[in-house]
Amino acid sequence: MSRYVDLAKVTTNYANRMNRLSNKIFGEVVRTTNAPSMKVVKLFSAKPMNKRQEVVDWYPRHPEIGKLMMRLREYGLFRDEHEDFKDEMKRLRILRGKGKPEKGESKKITL
Repeated sequence: MSRYVDLAKVTTNYANRMNRLSNKIFGEVVRTTNAPSMKVVKLFSAKPMNKRQEVVDWYPRHPEIGKLMMRLREYGLFRDEHEDFKDEMKRLRILRGKGKPEKGESKKITL
């Protein structure tokens, strides 16, 4: 293997072309660049943040858990006192006549 590395380090025109072709094929930087440009290359060659498993699993899955809890509440297997309170307030509001108007019964005057 070191024989091929030594061949790649030779500065002949053919070796330079082969190195450039090899870099193109394997997705490496084709021409030598300075340090700030290499930083950009490393940034773009890294896996995106939303694809990294450690970033995705950092926070709990709030939407899925919320939907699951609402479904369990509908079945009567989970009790959420705050939701019960909101439902009770809605029910009392409707009993007092403060509910939403039915379709066609808005405050606009119809002729």
